[in-house]
Amino acid sequence: VQLQASGGGPVQAGGSLGLSCAASGSIFGINYMGWYRQAPGKQRELVATVSSLGSTNYADSVKGRFTISRDNAKNMAYLQMNSLKPEDTAVYYCNVKVLGTSTIATKDYWGQGTLVTVSS
Repeated sequence: VQLQASGGGPVQAGGSLGLSCAASGSIFGINYMGWYRQAPGKQRELVATVSSLGSTNYADSVKGRFTISRDNAKNMAYLQMNSLKPEDTAVYYCNVKVLGTSTIATKDYWGQGTLVTVSS
């Protein structure tokens, strides 16, 4: 599985930006598509995930502002970011996690990252 993220860029505080993640290759089984971010000098952190069954999970810092969605038919994930704040500035990474079974290990796939810069 290869992931291609797009949609980052500069935006002013209070603005909106949308990210897209395209997954090539086959994704089988229960899986999660999601976004993580890493700000300068900080560890990578979860932003949001959406499961193959449609359940979503958000970091507290983005709840109510960001919306994650996915299109299973197209193997795409999206992150709509509204009311952006300077502290949202980071490199955003697309992730696919395919849960393992009793005989197959869980697998993580990462995209190359896209920079989001929010200016005040």
